[in-house]
Amino acid sequence: MNAIEASWRGWSGLTLLLLPLSGVFCLVSAIRRLFFRVGLLSSVSLEVPVIVVGNITVGGTGKTPLVIWLAEKLQQWGYKPGIVTRGYGGGSDRWPCEVKQNTSAKQVGDEAVLLQRRTGCPVYAGPDRPAAARQLLTDHQCDLIISDDGLQHYALARDLEIVVIDGERWFGNGLCLPAGPLRERRGRLVEADLVIVNGASKGCEYSMHLKATDAVALDRRGESRALIQFKNDRLHAIAGIGHPDRFFNMLEGFGLKFERHPFPDHHAFTPDDLQPFSSQTVLMTEKDAVKCELFAQPSHWYVPVMAGVDDGFEEALMTLTKRLKDGQKTA
Repeated sequence: MNAIEASWRGWSGLTLLLLPLSGVFCLVSAIRRLFFRVGLLSSVSLEVPVIVVGNITVGGTGKTPLVIWLAEKLQQWGYKPGIVTRGYGGGSDRWPCEVKQNTSAKQVGDEAVLLQRRTGCPVYAGPDRPAAARQLLTDHQCDLIISDDGLQHYALARDLEIVVIDGERWFGNGLCLPAGPLRERRGRLVEADLVIVNGASKGCEYSMHLKATDAVALDRRGESRALIQFKNDRLHAIAGIGHPDRFFNMLEGFGLKFERHPFPDHHAFTPDDLQPFSSQTVLMTEKDAVKCELFAQPSHWYVPVMAGVDDGFEEALMTLTKRLKDGQKTA
């Protein structure tokens, strides 16, 4: 965590120094959104409904596990969803790029690979969301699009918005970037269709919790092991996600003792990063695992997490998606 990110927890001299820039950021953000609303900037509408999952803060809030839960639930309800994502960290020479079983995180980023593997849905990555969505619909018979981390990507029109809040950090000092963690002002939440907190809710928001039970061998031999069985092992925990402490705290909840090794979000892992732990037991996130599997050792494991949501959230989602299926727009 750098000095600016550390200052987001409250107010400091650095906060005051950055405050004018935050004012500019908020103004530009509001003007940009206004331009989309009045048509000075155009949004592309698709022939199928679009569900956006995003947040108003930077850093990890738990969007990816929720997108996975959402895709699986929609398939259970009889939909054929496809997913579009930014492809952050990917270096593909062609966008949009379809994410397949053998597509690497170097091409399309870690989140895109993880979404494809966990959901089995068609997943297309690319910085141009409308182009990615159009290509997906050209190649696959999907009747609904999920836009991962797409709240601020207004070039793709949406029919339903789901905003995820980090229940540990919430909104920090409540300021916009760079003096605070906000991408948009908190008032933006009023316009979302569903707001869900990764953790305990403080009010009218729904809540979700990330659950884990096992670790899976990273070298693809298919072995899994209950996390509690690592209790007496000497461990190293690695996390290159937006909020590494969430992963570390979860492991501590199982009574595990380990050395913490946080990395920057979307860190491009290399063999050198894991070399110090080549003969030691390592637990890492699933998102990091897709970048480490080619040089992992038998003692390296990843911990898949699953989102569990309020019954009320599932019921509200079912009602809203039924409206979309019937051709009605949400209020």
